[in-house]
Amino acid sequence: MLTAVRPLLSSRTNMSLLGQARRHTVKALNSTSSSSSSSLAQQQQRLFATSFGRAQAKTTSQAPILKPSASVRSIPPALPNKTIKSILTTTAPDTVVKVQGWIRSTRHQKHVTFVEVNDGSSLKGVQAILNGGQGKGLVAGTSVELEGTLVKSLGKEQALELQVSNMKIIGSCDAETYPLQKKRHSFEFLREISHLRSRAKTASAILRLRSASAWGFQKFFESQEFVQVHTPLLTTHDCEGGGEVFKIAPRISARAQQQHEEKKGSSQESLSASSSSSGPAPSEFFGSPVYLTVSGQLHLEIIASALSRVYTMGPVFRAEPSMTPRHLSEFWMLEAEVAFLDKLDHLLDFSEACLRETTRYLLENCSEDIEFLNTWIDKSLKQRLTQLVEEPFKRMTYTEAVEILQKSGEKFEFEPKWGQGLQSEHEKWLAGSYCKGPVFVTDYPAGLKPFYMRKNDASVVASSAGGSEDRTTVGCVDLLVPGIGELMGGSLREERPEVLKQQLLAFGLGEEEYQWYMDLRKYGTVPHGGWGIGFERYLLMVTGMDNVRDIIPFPRYNNHCKF
Repeated sequence: MLTAVRPLLSSRTNMSLLGQARRHTVKALNSTSSSSSSSLAQQQQRLFATSFGRAQAKTTSQAPILKPSASVRSIPPALPNKTIKSILTTTAPDTVVKVQGWIRSTRHQKHVTFVEVNDGSSLKGVQAILNGGQGKGLVAGTSVELEGTLVKSLGKEQALELQVSNMKIIGSCDAETYPLQKKRHSFEFLREISHLRSRAKTASAILRLRSASAWGFQKFFESQEFVQVHTPLLTTHDCEGGGEVFKIAPRISARAQQQHEEKKGSSQESLSASSSSSGPAPSEFFGSPVYLTVSGQLHLEIIASALSRVYTMGPVFRAEPSMTPRHLSEFWMLEAEVAFLDKLDHLLDFSEACLRETTRYLLENCSEDIEFLNTWIDKSLKQRLTQLVEEPFKRMTYTEAVEILQKSGEKFEFEPKWGQGLQSEHEKWLAGSYCKGPVFVTDYPAGLKPFYMRKNDASVVASSAGGSEDRTTVGCVDLLVPGIGELMGGSLREERPEVLKQQLLAFGLGEEEYQWYMDLRKYGTVPHGGWGIGFERYLLMVTGMDNVRDIIPFPRYNNHCKF
């Protein structure tokens, strides 16, 4: 049984939307130093109208929401022991329970010992009280199993605590050398002991948010009827065209090499036999150059031509020697591809909904960890995440962005100029100082983007032309967010075979090598588009952290690859 619920738009709702759009767009933009310019004032009014129009359209044209009448079946516990989080949230006081975890801190008094035990399922863990000599010799880092009665706590820090009756030490800890003590540690120090840093409060909070973020994205895609695809890590193509890729070569053992040399030296006949049976040369195991993937987009396009709505999430690799806090050699990407998508605005609406709903999921389900990070890492974190969820994203074209930057009066290290890429300083100023929130920048010059992005139609090209300069643009978008800069990049894909063929020639790419890509246009081509989000950059945004190496469990970057 399904029931349909259709939202109604009243005059009061209309006024609310009007006030919200005016309050969050015009007021924010008018506060910038560039507001005195009449052309920028017109730009601000256009952004306001766009924000209000989108908010109104979403409310009035929303499809009926189908709600299942039956509740979803819950999966029963499959393990014998409960986590500390489950015990504290589902167990009534005066119940005998068993707790397993690591001691985070101890406080010894004359006749009693207080220990905080944590198993990673929640931020604070549980306070356990051991009477008499039970707690003698217990130190931070020790793994224990405690059995006792869960009682109401007299302290203000926790609602429940464990009155221990039996204790078992599972693994002892050397207190003299254990590096995690009850004090604040710098992130630089924690990176040096990355095999233990997940026991620290900040690191464990980030890991839980990382897990919840992945689940939040998956829930969103499931709600939009997407199919998850596992794209390969090994590829023959450099999707982004930057050339910063890792090439694959097999490692041949000394024994295998010796056997190969023995066969070579026996006779010309055996050499011929061995060459036919020993496989390709070590440098080309697959018969042609193969690289670690930088993106799963091209593979997603293959599957989208059959399943329509697909996404993938997995590690990608870039041989980029940059040592900035924003770059890694191995990181995770969330990528989506949608068939039958012919308008860039629809792609923007979809990506905005994805980010808003996933962030909303975190605010609703990870409040304890977000509150902790808001207190100790970034005191504006909750405000920014709430703003992202509640306020529409701003939108502007690349051409408009360059004009705003040029008239801003700001002293940038790199002068903003049409035809050149936006630098990090430009992106951060646009999102942080000018828009004061997320902003989509669309329609970049074709010369700045990869071959697969769809060239804009003649009317769009004409509207952005200036002088004799070639101002051909492509239907693409970068999402800029405060403090980070670029978070997401996407585009409509070139579905016209003749235009794509010209693009391959212009970029010096062999048509034969990309024949399979042309075939997707030859056999039932459809307009389509997609985007990719750097998962670690999203985590920087939702945690308030500054360095990407602190929000991935095992960071890999230039001259660093441990474990």
